[in-house]
Amino acid sequence: MKQFFVLFAFLFTFSQIHSQENLPTDYLSKEFHQERREAFRNLMPANSAAVVFSYPERVFSKDINYNYHANPDMYYLTGYKEPDAVLLLFKDPQGAEKYTEVLFVRERNANREMWTGRRLGIEGAKSKLGFKTVYNGKDFKDFVVDFKKFDTLIYDKIPTDLEINNSSDNLYSLLQTFKNKAGIIKENETSLNLFTNITSSLREIKTPEELVMMRKTVKLSCIAHNEVMKAIGPDMSENEADGIHAYVHRHYGAEGEGYPPIVGAGANGCILHYGENNATKIDNQLLLMDVGSEYHGYSADVTRTIPANGKFTEEQKAIYQLVYDAQEEVFKICKEGTPFQDVNNKAREVIAAGLIKLGIITDVRDVRTYYPHSCSHFLGLDVHDKGNYMGPLKENMIITVEPGIYIPANSKCDKKWWNIGVRIEDDILIKKDSYENLSIDSPRKWQEIEALAKQKSTFNDMKFPKI
Repeated sequence: MKQFFVLFAFLFTFSQIHSQENLPTDYLSKEFHQERREAFRNLMPANSAAVVFSYPERVFSKDINYNYHANPDMYYLTGYKEPDAVLLLFKDPQGAEKYTEVLFVRERNANREMWTGRRLGIEGAKSKLGFKTVYNGKDFKDFVVDFKKFDTLIYDKIPTDLEINNSSDNLYSLLQTFKNKAGIIKENETSLNLFTNITSSLREIKTPEELVMMRKTVKLSCIAHNEVMKAIGPDMSENEADGIHAYVHRHYGAEGEGYPPIVGAGANGCILHYGENNATKIDNQLLLMDVGSEYHGYSADVTRTIPANGKFTEEQKAIYQLVYDAQEEVFKICKEGTPFQDVNNKAREVIAAGLIKLGIITDVRDVRTYYPHSCSHFLGLDVHDKGNYMGPLKENMIITVEPGIYIPANSKCDKKWWNIGVRIEDDILIKKDSYENLSIDSPRKWQEIEALAKQKSTFNDMKFPKI
């Protein structure tokens, strides 16, 4: 019986692998990842080695894990999207084979793959990812490498909250093996800073292949925002609006969202990272939607604020217009050479002047009461992507521009402004002398939003049984 089960598991896995033909064909190429490893190596100091680990799996409930999300740096450098892996990069060729990179992956296992999904294994990493030197994770322990001979080791922060496991091929064992081989008792700040500096300098500038991914993830996010603008009504729940985004994202092939969606009506829109999305009725309030898809690892980050009944009140319109004006002023300086901090300063300057004019504040220093966050961050493999926030903007960076105003109840201003929360966020590609708004397909002007709200959405005709 045991032999039969093993044979069944093998045949199941074999048939699944060979039947898995209908997959997306627009993933980043193995040549992209190879070139990124070479770019990383070029930035490494003399006589150095870099070590990159996969992210750990995380428990959702009891013995069920969350859907796995790859370490963006591991994915960027390898294309590998599975847990329990480690990449070694060397500045100079090593050993008799003169290798400069080694990848350790999860071992193929027919029984496990039948339960938890296909694995690339050694041969898959070679054929699909372009690696020449690949081993199973369990082989890392006996792999001959003297980390102590290098002048510099480069690695990211090592997780300390992993479950102790005696298996030889899981992330815990890989990390312990590395620390033993390298003699690491305490993380080295130089190693951590070097890793951050190298990956930030690479990832802050998007390559042509990455721009294709970013344009797609942002565009389909805009379509989702537009569908909610057309479908929305006072009786819709926050959760339903969230669900429209999710459906549209997946319709276009996105794996999910790049971060937990923020879909907040009225007072909830004044909570910067509101995440419950469980108000049963939006009512005649503004709905703030900060939702972006993740497409093949790349995240959009788009925010639109819309009136549930399709019409802004005069107070809502005044706040909305001020946020819009701040965004427009920031756009004017979005080009290569602008100090990153100037983007934040310009947005704060415009909003402060506008709030004073409206009588909401009397001193520019009080602007942080209603606009407490910065205006921009890098965008890419992480929604808050890596990059140098102290330097100037550079061509082919992608940043967000997201001014906002949030006036919760009991604020020290006229009650007519209470519970108005507005944020407008767009994804901006920096060019030499100008910018490109990647999220231009979703309207920003209040007049355009009201016009779109009059159109009918596909979702308006969806009928479900009552329960």
